Amino acid sequence: MTAIQEKTLAAKVRSDFPILQQQIHGKPLIYLDNAATSQKPLIVLDTLRHYYEKDNANVHRGAHSLSVRATEAYEGARNKVAKFINAQSSQEIVFTRNATEAINLVAYSWGLTNLKPGDEIIISVMEHHSNIVPWQMIAQKTGAVIKYVPLTEQEELDLYQFKALLSEKTKLVAIVHVSNTLGCINPVEEITSLAHKVGAKVLIDACQSVPHLAINVQQMGCDWLVASGHKMCAPTGIGFLYGKKEILEEMPPFLGGGEMIGEVFFDGFTYGELPHKFEAGTPAIGEAIALGVAVDYLTGIGFDQIHAYEEELTAYLFKKLEEVPNLRVYGPKPTLDGKGRAALASFNVEGIHGSDLSTLLDNEGVAIRSGHHCTQPLHRLFDASGSARVSLYFYNTRSEIDSFILALKETIDFFTQMM
Repeated sequence: MTAIQEKTLAAKVRSDFPILQQQIHGKPLIYLDNAATSQKPLIVLDTLRHYYEKDNANVHRGAHSLSVRATEAYEGARNKVAKFINAQSSQEIVFTRNATEAINLVAYSWGLTNLKPGDEIIISVMEHHSNIVPWQMIAQKTGAVIKYVPLTEQEELDLYQFKALLSEKTKLVAIVHVSNTLGCINPVEEITSLAHKVGAKVLIDACQSVPHLAINVQQMGCDWLVASGHKMCAPTGIGFLYGKKEILEEMPPFLGGGEMIGEVFFDGFTYGELPHKFEAGTPAIGEAIALGVAVDYLTGIGFDQIHAYEEELTAYLFKKLEEVPNLRVYGPKPTLDGKGRAALASFNVEGIHGSDLSTLLDNEGVAIRSGHHCTQPLHRLFDASGSARVSLYFYNTRSEIDSFILALKETIDFFTQMM
């Protein structure tokens, strides 16, 4: 993709996002916090409004027209998600509030049922808290042991050490696909293959990959995969769990109540069929429908185009970051053409706290992240309380990177003069 194509892509999509047209503190908004949440295109916003204005009714429970339309749209969204990640069946897609709930669903349903004292769970030191804390809670309840895969000198997942940790005691491997702090892209297909050879199940946290890369769960081979809609142009409050059908069928329900039942008696109940046995209560109907539309939107652009564009942005971002003195960027370096990592950079500037940087950058209309990014254990390994993070999406431009770098340099100069 050439620079001209890049400009065409940016021009093509930016008008789809009304929020990007505003000013912050009198400056044009430069939104560079996409790893935390993405912005929503107008077609997704219109979908939510249409549902609540025209089709608002509960799903699966009514014969009237509104309920029929809502149910068809809701289940249609499930079909779209299944196709989006190449699941074998829409029954393998469970709608959840977010990826965190999806991981907890697996932890409490499969984990409590299958793990026992001495069993081992392997996760990495780069995991989001959502892929650490649930397993710590389950380990406390079952007596299972958690082992952590360390980093290489290049600050990537140490595959050699991962292989060394694997054994017949390994029952679960839960690994992030793309690190939200390091930006590294983990070899999930190889990890899954190696784990399966010792009889372990594999869960992939795909929150940072599903919005940016074409995902094929059958090719990946994982047993479960989780993602959050709000990071992929959909609303908040909706995410999904993919699980192999035969595994989901063996798992007991996570929550009890309406929708997830087959029949209920005074002395017990029966489960509903997949995927409904995991969707207790009234779901986030409008949000799920809007997720389906977000899938259509991303697919319409094309992930080949999105990924190639983001690689160019990544290469340009890291080239410009090299101009900033006393800057420490975490994670592996990309190649000169931007390959090998995600379009984000977590960094610290010597002597300046990340939250101070982000506060002053906000005065210039530049929105970046600061804090531990829900990876406190990883930051402790780096002896850092937190970091600043810039993260890009396909609606960002080189000119926005230029403005960010200029504002960052000016902010650093300001603090330097204060010292």
